[in-house]
Amino acid sequence: MIQDLPFSSIDVALAAHPEKSKLVNTKEFSTSFKQTLADQLQQEADGIVKLSKHAKERMTERQITVTRDEWRQIHQKMDEAGKMGVGDSLVITRRAAFVVNAPKNTIITAMDLNDARTHIFTNIQGTIVL
Repeated sequence: MIQDLPFSSIDVALAAHPEKSKLVNTKEFSTSFKQTLADQLQQEADGIVKLSKHAKERMTERQITVTRDEWRQIHQKMDEAGKMGVGDSLVITRRAAFVVNAPKNTIITAMDLNDARTHIFTNIQGTIVL
């Protein structure tokens, strides 16, 4: 899984292993890495929740990772909220906050907790704390 990787970016990995830096075009690889990370995020969420394009971009930019178990927990609570008639909700996990649309089972946007602490959330009908 992505969160199990020992490096946060290809540049950090190459700095740790300078002898391999000649083998990699970091600009091309960086784009490929971003796409791979976005694909991995979607695969983790597939069948559990949908990620909007905006949410995928934010998770990639902010290096937010979610385990399959966390996706299941988020989905379960979104399902419960949807059954209660709750539309848009704020989901707070240990590392991130997500604005979700429960009836559509979709993550609308994502931010790390530091960003969430300074953000004012509007048009939210419920809050889910995991």
